[in-house]
Amino acid sequence: MFSKEETQRLKHEFWIAFAEAYPRKWLLYDTKIKDFAFKFFVDNKKAQVSIDIENRNEDLRKIYYEKIESLKTILEEDYIQDLVFERNYYLENGKTISRIWVEQTGVSVSNRNSWNDIFDFFNEKMSALEYFFYEYQDYIRDLETNT
Repeated sequence: MFSKEETQRLKHEFWIAFAEAYPRKWLLYDTKIKDFAFKFFVDNKKAQVSIDIENRNEDLRKIYYEKIESLKTILEEDYIQDLVFERNYYLENGKTISRIWVEQTGVSVSNRNSWNDIFDFFNEKMSALEYFFYEYQDYIRDLETNT
């Protein structure tokens, strides 16, 4: 068991090592869509790459989610498989968002031996989601075009 400080230090080292292994600028929050972001997550059980749609306006959140959902077949056939689509995903703080994600289980941020597997997973899956977004961003951003 690690202390809180050791856990924070280890996570910091993890993200530094990831940035060194894959030194590039990720899209993440720079989507030009308010509250629409790409995210990395890792803990002691799993690693995830997700698209989080966090708009407080439920109608806008629904529209963006449904736009991605309407492209699900293309997304899964051409970019990334095993995605989970959840229109109403509940965060620990009680907030409801929409999330599309893929995860790798059996890895841990606390186990340095699994870091390279996590790094490769992050790179492969996030790159695929980014390529998908760049290809379809005009459609996703256009609120006049409904699904």
